[in-house]
Amino acid sequence: MAINTTPAAGVSPDHTIEVAGFIDAQPVGRFQIRLLILCAAVLFIDGFDTQAIGYVAPEIAREWNLGRGALGPVFSAGLFGLMIGALIFGPIADRIGRKRIILLSTVAFGIGTLATVLVHDIYWLIGIRFVTGLGLGGAMPNAVALTSEFSPHRRRATMVMAMFCGFSVGAALGGLLAAALIPMFGWRSIFLIGGLAPLIYAPFLAKMLPESIRFLALTGRDNAETGNLLKKIAPTSSFAPATRFVVNEPKLVGIPVAHLFKEGRTATTLLFWVVFFMSLLDLYLLSNWLPTVLNDLGASISMAAAIGAMLQVGGVIGTFTLGNFIDRFSFRALAMTYLIAAVAITAIGFSGHSIALATLAIFCAGFCIVGGQIASNALTATYYPTTMRSTGVGWALGIGRAGSIVGPLVGGIMIANHVGVETLFMTAAIPALCACVAAFALNRLAGRSSRRVS
Repeated sequence: MAINTTPAAGVSPDHTIEVAGFIDAQPVGRFQIRLLILCAAVLFIDGFDTQAIGYVAPEIAREWNLGRGALGPVFSAGLFGLMIGALIFGPIADRIGRKRIILLSTVAFGIGTLATVLVHDIYWLIGIRFVTGLGLGGAMPNAVALTSEFSPHRRRATMVMAMFCGFSVGAALGGLLAAALIPMFGWRSIFLIGGLAPLIYAPFLAKMLPESIRFLALTGRDNAETGNLLKKIAPTSSFAPATRFVVNEPKLVGIPVAHLFKEGRTATTLLFWVVFFMSLLDLYLLSNWLPTVLNDLGASISMAAAIGAMLQVGGVIGTFTLGNFIDRFSFRALAMTYLIAAVAITAIGFSGHSIALATLAIFCAGFCIVGGQIASNALTATYYPTTMRSTGVGWALGIGRAGSIVGPLVGGIMIANHVGVETLFMTAAIPALCACVAAFALNRLAGRSSRRVS
């Protein structure tokens, strides 16, 4: 026998172990929790560096004497870099492994964020934010894929969503730090912290982060390491020297992106893209312009940053709350989440000058928009097989980043043209409704097909 206990799911008497089945039969253990924390830390720094520009925007505009909406191209340049990074590095990771790309991306966005400290005009800022975005965009889909591939199917959405909370916590902390540090040290202090953190973390990540166990088994690159990782997941297990570790998925040939549209995946892939596009359009419109809108309504820069951070605080709580619902009800829960998001976003515009009402509405919007986006990441990672998982998640995020570019630009145009606050947020609620409709359509597709790739 290949294992010293009675054969379990994924174990064959011919010295072959099917990795996915073996993991699915195990409880979530300390090794998987440690992996989750390692990836969450990457996304914590990613979230901090991604959202920092929105929190410091009012202070940059004041220091450089920029007009209303002038920083829209800066926001979109960073998000364009995120889009390109996700589109490029997802397929590359499916070829060479998740760990290498996560490390490369972490170092890249650390250097880019640190370089922002030296910028003194808007044109250099646009260029630096684009380069930083490339690294930020490469880290996220691979952290999602890596966490997914070490998680049992029954808890996969919860595990991915819990890991992704790192992004929301980092983004929220960026707002709180901006509120505290800008009055004392200026806006560059935020980017100094955001640049040093990933560069300090990278060596620890290189030593402690494992390669994807499914990637190793599927490619056959290191059979011994695959066995070692399985022992860490199930410490009481032992394997015979001749044991082979496999994943019952076909090896794909040709362009990875093309496989997103084969074997009945076309409609689901396109609907995922609609959800991501609309969700990230809303998320980045709100996260980039909320501090500016609140400042225009009379809140100080520090207060505007702190209240704007409630979007991400709501997202963290929403993610932990929604995890079990997503595992149980899948796309139905996702659709209802976006429906409630549309109501909450509209409510922001009608909160008037009440700080309490605005804070509550922003919290609720974050609960649903951020929570819904993280749930979408988890569901996408669950849907695609190992050979295209980073590609599937990366391209969904990449298409979504197109929405994240459009959102800040639309917000900047509306603010520059003095559109009323009520109209601004009623308009922002429309993408959430579109994401809701797409999620309902995904639920109908899932109901017609019982095939679920694990």
